[in-house]
Amino acid sequence: MLDKNYDPQAIETRWYQFWEARGDFVPTAARQPTAAPYCVMIPPPNVTGSLHMGHAFQDTIMDALIRYHRMRGEPTLWQAGTDHAGIATQMVVERLINADGQTRHDFGREQFIKRVWEWKAESGGTITRQLRRMGASLDWEHERFTMDDGLSAAVREVFVRLFEEGLIYRGKRLVNWDPVLHTAVSDLEVLSEEESGHLWEMRYPLTNGTGDLVVSTTRPETLLGDCAVAVNPEDERYRHLIGEFVHLPLTGRRIPIIADEHADPTFGTGCVKITPAHDFNDHQVWLRHRDETAIADQPHGGLINIFTPSASIRANEADEGQLLPAAYLGLDRYEARKRIVADLDAAGLLAAVKDHRLQQPRGDRSGAVIEPYLTDQWYVRVAPLAAPAIKAVENGDVRFVPDNWKNTYFEWMRNIQDWCISRQIWWGHRIPAWYDAEGNVYVGRSEQEVRDKHGLGAEVALAQDEDVLDTWFSSALWPFSTLGWPESTERLAMFYPTSVLVTGFDIIFFWVARMLMMGLKFMDAVPFREIYIHGLVRDAHGDKMSKSKGNVLDPIDLIDGIDLEALVEKRTKGMMQPHLAAKIAKATRQDFPAGIPAFGTDALRFTFAALATTGRDIKFDLARTEGYRNFCNKLWNASRYVLMNTEEQDCGLGSESLELSAADRWIRARFNATVIAVTSAIDVYRFDLAAQAIYEFTWNDFCDWYLELSKPVLTGDHASAAAKRGTRHTLITTLETLLRLAHPIMPFITEEIWQKVKPLAGVDGDTIMLAPFPLADAGADDLPAVREIDWVKQCILGIRRIKGEMNIPPGKPLPLLVANASEQDQLWLKTARPYLDFLARTESITVLANEADAPEAAMALVGAMKLLIPMAGLIDKDAELKRLDKELARLTDDNARIEQKLANASFVDKAPAAVVAKERERLAENAAAIGNLLAQRDKIAAL
Repeated sequence: MLDKNYDPQAIETRWYQFWEARGDFVPTAARQPTAAPYCVMIPPPNVTGSLHMGHAFQDTIMDALIRYHRMRGEPTLWQAGTDHAGIATQMVVERLINADGQTRHDFGREQFIKRVWEWKAESGGTITRQLRRMGASLDWEHERFTMDDGLSAAVREVFVRLFEEGLIYRGKRLVNWDPVLHTAVSDLEVLSEEESGHLWEMRYPLTNGTGDLVVSTTRPETLLGDCAVAVNPEDERYRHLIGEFVHLPLTGRRIPIIADEHADPTFGTGCVKITPAHDFNDHQVWLRHRDETAIADQPHGGLINIFTPSASIRANEADEGQLLPAAYLGLDRYEARKRIVADLDAAGLLAAVKDHRLQQPRGDRSGAVIEPYLTDQWYVRVAPLAAPAIKAVENGDVRFVPDNWKNTYFEWMRNIQDWCISRQIWWGHRIPAWYDAEGNVYVGRSEQEVRDKHGLGAEVALAQDEDVLDTWFSSALWPFSTLGWPESTERLAMFYPTSVLVTGFDIIFFWVARMLMMGLKFMDAVPFREIYIHGLVRDAHGDKMSKSKGNVLDPIDLIDGIDLEALVEKRTKGMMQPHLAAKIAKATRQDFPAGIPAFGTDALRFTFAALATTGRDIKFDLARTEGYRNFCNKLWNASRYVLMNTEEQDCGLGSESLELSAADRWIRARFNATVIAVTSAIDVYRFDLAAQAIYEFTWNDFCDWYLELSKPVLTGDHASAAAKRGTRHTLITTLETLLRLAHPIMPFITEEIWQKVKPLAGVDGDTIMLAPFPLADAGADDLPAVREIDWVKQCILGIRRIKGEMNIPPGKPLPLLVANASEQDQLWLKTARPYLDFLARTESITVLANEADAPEAAMALVGAMKLLIPMAGLIDKDAELKRLDKELARLTDDNARIEQKLANASFVDKAPAAVVAKERERLAENAAAIGNLLAQRDKIAAL
């Protein structure tokens, strides 16, 4: 027998350890050798990471798919692994070193890398432990890491082959530069948020002495690198100045006025300063006009880098003279900004300073403002790789779900730029390129291969490139490198191409597209057949979850629970702004006065499945999880009822005859329809519809109706032994198959119950996760039983509604009169009498030949048939009217008080929004109650 109370903490870890110890997550073809393999690759979480709501949502979806296909007998692989997360991991370890008063340079590269590996061994498994708490049935026995030997070999192989084909090259280009981390970063690692700033308007004097041009900028320090001023060729104000020159303030240089459509006549003055080494748009303008800017006092054709890697004004190079004024050399960019603005003002060249809201790009790791920076980097020439990847989606070789996301993919892929793959850090795959003393570059899988290939003896000194590869480079190989490529392994042959990729829309460009390109290039096949794109998890109001907003939820806290003070400490820990920490602490205490209770993994997983619509945003409301925790309780208690009525009982598993009631046949038909709905929903990635179908069948059909309909059969004297046996058989077999149906979404509770249920249902097997997923049964449809029980339900609900409206105790037996009953109605009245007596508490049932013979009665309709309950002696009409009038007066007075409060502007403006919303909610609830009471009063008054 199950424990009396459902306690997820008592069962979840135990069952996960059971599955993992048995090796149940490892794919095998033994059970169904002819079945097609099914494979999902986990988007490798950062080794530094911990589980957040987005992970938990995504992993729930993937695990549901994996468990579903595993139960269908397919050799099923969910590939486990983590990403080395170059920048993030290096930052973590550097902080540890810094805390001891050292830097990575004190260690040196080799010892620092050794220290990172030590950190990974000790502390790098947080997220994999948390994945286990979520019930993720990953193949841990074949877990991979993007820096393990096999994947590192794959990375080198891909780099060398692409280089040899001319698809990888080294060049000086503009990149996103983090001046704190001293490395290029990808667009994905740049977060742009609106911030308060200023717009400086500066005068650039015309060299012909006829006046000046006023340009606007949010970065006045970059004027030191200006190469031109651009105006729109259609702008009548400046057309006559095109080809003229201006004096660049503070520098002694003159720069040309050029015509380019990049200059927007409607923004500011219509004049745009062009700084090609420090702005991506300006760089494109420079490429179009480089001949015009290559004048005598424009060193390097106007392409002037003014910064050091730390974003300070650099020193002048030997061939530049005093290109950058001495007054600013060595100043941090913001100190230089202050000095330059002051000098412009002193020279009468500062026209205005205006407040301005701007999109400020910051590094997601360091928080530093990112600078566009000109530097030598390694690039992948992407266009030749993109063409077949575009064609694969156009041809339907790979399909986006929902389909509209292919448009986002096409938009980026058809305008793709070369990919910067080098990073100036130490942790990562070091670029397999070596340089000799003259700067010649050699690429190979190892230094020895380079020497052998190019005939370089030991006397030739070679130095390996200091840079490492962008983390996304190794991640792009994930679908095939994890399976053993470049070796021809059995796993690679079985599981590539994989079945589906589950990911968020935010990394279609950075990961999905690159996997498609690399898979087609090196495997000559798409890496996955389908791409299921899900939305991003936000809070209940649709806001992004962030620490600064104090609305972050930790999925492990939802599973295990957390008290209020621990939650407050967690949400405010490490905050540098006391006022913000105090605000978040206050909001947390208001929102979670008792902390967060332990909901368990199954309730959380069911919540995620129920929220998995086709939209971009997933609004997570804790109330939904509480509701699904109640759902777990409902299933638990229903299972206890089934077990109490079937354990040590004859459930018809032998040769004894079974007699199935209409209710038995009805629940079988309803379950069959549910199997069809759930299977169809999962097959098209509509987990919300699958969860809804499971919920509605379990709560409404099985628990609220069938269990109740089974009671008069099991406890009454009218039922035969065969009928009791049939109901027990239906109870236990329906529950057993329902557990298998729900298992992919709710693995723990279904396993715990199934272990108790399976022997009674005559089912073999060690674990539900390897039991077969239910199949639809064409013979289970039973329209007559469905019609009969639907009729029974309407009768019961009609009688209960009358009792509720008339304030009659639900358990009070009542005589029932029936008018306008058809032959079918009268037949069902006879067969359904045990149900009506037990569930509607009918004392007697009389079919009236003539409706006119009916006394004063309350009525409910079931189709054309009328259910009549005589009121004589059941209620004191005057007393009931008096009670209703008293309740109406109370609600009316309460609403008048609330309306007065809401009419007070001071209350509405000053009270917390939640308090105002609560008052408005009460007003609406009272209004609805008043309407119901008035209708009830009218009915009683008419008796």
